Amino acid sequence: MLLFKRKFLSAIRSGEKTQTIRLWKNRMMRSGQRSYIPGVGGVRISLVEAVDLDELTDADAQPDGFATADALRAELQDIYGEKLAAGYQAFRIAFE
Repeated sequence: MLLFKRKFLSAIRSGEKTQTIRLWKNRMMRSGQRSYIPGVGGVRISLVEAVDLDELTDADAQPDGFATADALRAELQDIYGEKLAAGYQAFRIAFE
């Protein structure tokens, strides 16, 4: 199951947000897997890959619903501040 803040649900439903960045100790999902987003429904995971947050570009941020990579990194800092400090690995998860 993929949980999202309520503010992201309409962007997911409209297809504007088609990926998310998650911080995990170990990979928790795989490509081809089906998952569920409460408030949206079932999705298929099309990509799971490790990413370096410092190397994300504005183009990387747009499918996540952000105009810039800096805006995406700020949101990730707000959500995952402790995990970022603890050295968790960032993963890009694309879904449809």
